[in-house]
Parts: sequence; C-alpha cells; structure tokens
Amino acid sequence: MGIINSILDFLKGPLNDFAWMYTFLPCAIAGGLFLTIRNGGVQFVHFGHAMKNTVGKMFQKQEAGEGAVTPMQAVTTALSATVGTGNIVGTTQAIAMGGYGAIFWLWLAALVGMVTKYSEIVLAIKYRERDAKGDWVGGPMYYIANGLGRSWKWLAGVFAVFATLASFGIGNMSQVNSITGSVIGAFAAFTSVSAGMETGLKWFMGIVLALLVAIILLGGIKRIGAVTEKLIPFMSVFYIIFALVVIGAHIGNVPDAFVKIFSTAFTPQAVGGAASGIVLKQTIIWGLRRSAFSNEAGLGSAAIAHAAADTKGPVNQGLYGIFEVFVDTIVICSLTALTIICSGVPIEFGTRPGSEVITAALSTVFGGKFAALFVAVALALFAFSTVLGWSLYGTRCVQYLFGHTAVRVFQVVFIAVVVVGCVSPLSFVWDVADTFNGLMAIPNFIGLFALSGVVAAETKKYFGGKSGLQ
Repeated sequence: MGIINSILDFLKGPLNDFAWMYTFLPCAIAGGLFLTIRNGGVQFVHFGHAMKNTVGKMFQKQEAGEGAVTPMQAVTTALSATVGTGNIVGTTQAIAMGGYGAIFWLWLAALVGMVTKYSEIVLAIKYRERDAKGDWVGGPMYYIANGLGRSWKWLAGVFAVFATLASFGIGNMSQVNSITGSVIGAFAAFTSVSAGMETGLKWFMGIVLALLVAIILLGGIKRIGAVTEKLIPFMSVFYIIFALVVIGAHIGNVPDAFVKIFSTAFTPQAVGGAASGIVLKQTIIWGLRRSAFSNEAGLGSAAIAHAAADTKGPVNQGLYGIFEVFVDTIVICSLTALTIICSGVPIEFGTRPGSEVITAALSTVFGGKFAALFVAVALALFAFSTVLGWSLYGTRCVQYLFGHTAVRVFQVVFIAVVVVGCVSPLSFVWDVADTFNGLMAIPNFIGLFALSGVVAAETKKYFGGKSGLQ
C-alpha cells in the first residue's frame, strides 16, 4: 500500500504539474494561437461554412464504404467521447476548484481548441491507412509516424502508450464512477441509502455496465457508430432544453453570472468569501484542464474516430472538429456553468464535486426527485457513450502497438476496469484521468506543430478553390 500511495502521490503531484502547468497550458494557448494564425483563423473566418457543412448535413442520408463509417457516425463517435461527464461534472469542478473565472479560461481554450482539433482531424485523414482487415485507421500515432518519418516512430509509440493508459482513466473509470454516483444520488432522493446499500449499488452498476460495454465493444466500430449516432443527438437536445429552462427561470441572474466569470478570470479573489483562497494559477489550470477533458482538443483522441470516416477529403472532415468543440464546450459547458451560477446553489470551493451541484441547480425549478432522476439518466447516457468512444481509441492504440492479436486482451481488461471505476474513490479516478490526459497531449502537440505546414496547405487548397465551397 505504501508503494501504491507513493505512485498516486507522484501521479497527482509532480507528474500532474509537469503535464498540465508546464506542457499543456502553454501548448493549448500559444500553440492554438499559432495554428490559428497559420490557418488564417479558419475557425472564425469560415465558421459559417463549417456549420453549414456539418450540422447542416446531420439529417441527410449518409452511407459509408467498406471498412469505414459515415462522416456523421465518425463525429457522433468522437462526440460520444467528449459530450458527457466533462460537460456536467467537469464544468462543475472547474468552478469549484478554480472559481467562476475558470469558465473564462475554459472558453478561451475552446476558441483556439477549435483549430487544434480541426488540425488533428485534417492530419488523421491525410495520413490514415488501411489495416489488415481493410478498415481505415489513423490518429496521432499514424500522422506522427507517416508524416514525420520512420525516425519518429518512437514518438508515435509514446502517444499510443499514453492514450491507452488514458482510455482507462478519462474514458472509463471517471465515466462509470460518475454514472454510479448519479444513480446513488437518484436513489437517495427517494429513500435513505445505507453504506451497505451504496456498496451493493456500486458493484451492481459495475457488473451491468461492464456487460453492456462488452456487447457493444466486441461488435467493432460500426456497432459503436450505430449506437452513438442515436444516443448523442437525443440526449444533447434534452440536456440543453432543461438547462435553458433553469436559466430562463433565473433570467435576472444572467448578467451577474457573466460579471462573476469575467471579473474573477484574472483576480479570482474578487469573488470573496469561500473562494478567496483560490489563486490565478488554479483558475487558469482548472479552466484549461476541464476544457480539455470536455472537448479533448490537443489530446488527439478524436482524430482516431474521424480517421474511419468515408469523406471527400481532409478539410471536409476537419470542419467537424470546429463543430464539435463549439457544441461541446461553447454551448453545453456554458449552459452547465450558467445553470449552476444563475440558480444560486451553494458551491463548496476547493473541493471536487460530482453531479450533486448540477442536480441541486435543476431542482430549483424541477424539484429534487425529478432533478436527481433526470441527472442520473442524462449522465448515464452521456458517460456510457463516452466509454464506447474511448474503448475505440484504446483499441486502435493497442492495435498500433501490438497488432490485432492484442486487441482482444485489451478489450477484456477495459471491460474489467469498468467495475473497478464504479467501486473506486472519486478523487483517485480523477487524478489518474487528469495526469494521463496531460501526458498524451505532449507527443500530439509535437506532431501538430511539426506538421502545421501540411494543415495550412490543405486549408489553403480547400478554401482557395471554388469546389471546396460548394
């Protein structure tokens, strides 16, 4: 236990600081600005075109060729890995740990994150390849190896290792842990929950979720895409509607909410009270950290799903990266933040809450029992789809490292970790997820910066010709 505790202290201490404060923070902001300039501010200048050619085509019939998924299935698979716990629990934790001003930094990271994710997807399509089964595979490990040359294959391997480990944290344990917490919260709204009952519910949820993940995961990317294509639009629309109802009920508090966010973005102490102990470093880090957890821009993970799309070209699919970050962070995370702040529910600063804060915010309009039930169902669907998306990412990374023969072993371990995540303490789960998130971004950013000229050339070619704008 002493060795385990030492490892955990290192994960959430020095290694976490290195990954986030000294690597991800400068790369996310400075690197995002660099990619924005190099691509002519594509996420701003061509935002309307991106929306027209993504959300505008969502309801058109799409078909995919052999070994591929439709562009919409690719984007819903990618969104399934982002829309969920990061939007609900992650946004709440950003406020609790970094103060209201953390939302400002979350927005800033998202604005430059649009072009970062766009670049990742463009490179994923540009350098993807067919595997032994004829399926399209790609992502950072492929664009690093194929784009930078054989001498950089070691870096591609480093990304694949970190991403595999991250799939157990961000894509598995943190998600199922949130599902279990919300379900227990829903039970507590209707009846008293003893310690024994809570433990039993955790194990029951772990086994049930593991079985569900196994059924879908073992069916491959087409089955994952088919499930997420139906889940993502349905649950996103309902969550947005309920959040808007709460904000509308407290509409008079909206101006004050924005004042709190902007006034404490650089001076978190301005909020006073319990949050006065929060310093600017915490505000910035938690805003960036939870933005990355929400939209995954900079991590390179979504590019793995998009690489399987049957698309006309790199930029055609890259536009979905702009759409994803906008919907995921600018829309859904903002609604979560405004719902919490406008409702006036108390926030215990300096802690990492679960789903109880958003539940309390919704209960100001819908009542405690209904709010608890809704959050439990919404979070369960959100988080379950995230597990499916990340199961694909981990599978592709293991396949890159060890070939098809190792995939089944990874899938069995991934399914078993679902149970571990359900019964583990919340803080342990989030420490593991955060650290490996930051580590996998390091090789990805190196690949993005080194291949930024390729992205710029593809962008220029697409928007420079009339055919690209039709």
